[in-house]
Amino acid sequence: MPTRWGMFRAIGFERAAWEATLPLESGLALVMGDLTQGAPLLRIHSQCFTGEGLGSLRCDCGEQLSLSMQAIADEGCGIVIYEYQEGRGIGLMAKLRAYELQDGGLDTVEANHVLGFPADCRDFSLSVAILGALRINRVRLLTNNPRKSRALSQAGIEVTARIPCEVTPTPYSVAYLRAKKDKMDHLLGLRPSARAQPTAAPCAEESFTQEASRGVGRRASLQWWHDE
Repeated sequence: MPTRWGMFRAIGFERAAWEATLPLESGLALVMGDLTQGAPLLRIHSQCFTGEGLGSLRCDCGEQLSLSMQAIADEGCGIVIYEYQEGRGIGLMAKLRAYELQDGGLDTVEANHVLGFPADCRDFSLSVAILGALRINRVRLLTNNPRKSRALSQAGIEVTARIPCEVTPTPYSVAYLRAKKDKMDHLLGLRPSARAQPTAAPCAEESFTQEASRGVGRRASLQWWHDE
């Protein structure tokens, strides 16, 4: 698949949900280069239609995706796993209701709680299963979210480095980012500008002893196909 960052292989995955009443889960792996050499760069990215498709300035999602793909292109090797977990897993309609609550003065975490959701409803077990299908057991992770690092580590995937994925905040996103830093432990400096640095220090500084992400250990039967 040609992109403005270079040529990627697009590999689609789907699996039956863990409950029969739920729909199939699907994800997309965008791969560049040979992933068998060393620990490739990895970005686990959740869908954000408002930020990526409509250019919303309320979040940093679209810019994080661009930043990650540019970092992978610069290195010539890496993978983006794109999952359909809009609004940190609550879905588009609930996300819009959360936006309305935020317009009334709540932050992103408080809005989720008022709607009856945890701060983050995402499950990273599909990403773990995709990495397993691609035979990747060591990565350098592009993220500000320590929960993703813990989820991979607890699933037996070695995270050899955490690469910051921080973008310049806008006047509309700074409160959202502050809530993620203060209430969700995201590793954000909220500095004026930032860029992914593939040479960042190893992530041994982080603690992966906390409880694994919900559902990471469950088994998945994957079907996959790709388009060069």
